[in-house]
Amino acid sequence: MQRDWTDIFGGLALALIGAGAAGWALLHYDLGSLRQMGPGAFPVGLGLLLTGIGLIVAVPALRRAGEAVPVEPWSALAVLASILVFGFGLRSLGLVIAAYLGVLVASLPAPRRGVTWRLVLAGVVTLLTVLVFRTGLQMSLPLWPVWI
Repeated sequence: MQRDWTDIFGGLALALIGAGAAGWALLHYDLGSLRQMGPGAFPVGLGLLLTGIGLIVAVPALRRAGEAVPVEPWSALAVLASILVFGFGLRSLGLVIAAYLGVLVASLPAPRRGVTWRLVLAGVVTLLTVLVFRTGLQMSLPLWPVWI
C-alpha cells in the first residue's frame, strides 16, 4: 500500500513547528495565570494548536493510500520569492506596496491567464492585510514608503 506521504510529512512538519514554537515560548516568556495572562500564553496556545492540527493531518494519513504529487519548482520559487519581496520590502516600500507586490509575484505561476484577476486579487489581499495588521492589531507598520 502506498502511504499518503504528502499529508504525513506536511502534518508532521506543522506539528514540529508548533511544538518548537510552544517550547521556545515556554522557555523565554512568562505564562502568567488564567486571570492575568503573561506574554507567553498566546504563543504557547498557538503553538499547541498548530501541533494539534498537524497531528490531525498526519495521523489519519498513516492508514490512507496516497498518490504522488507532481513537483512544481516554478510555483515553489514564486512563493519563496513573494515571501522575500514582502519581507525585504516591508520597511522600505511600506505595507501596502510590499503586500501588493508579494501577491503579484505569488500569482505568477497560476494556470489562469490574464492580468485583471491578479491585480484585483492583490488589491483585495492588500486591503485585508492593512485592515488586520494596521487597523485591527494596531501594529506600527509603515503603510507607505518613507519617500512618499
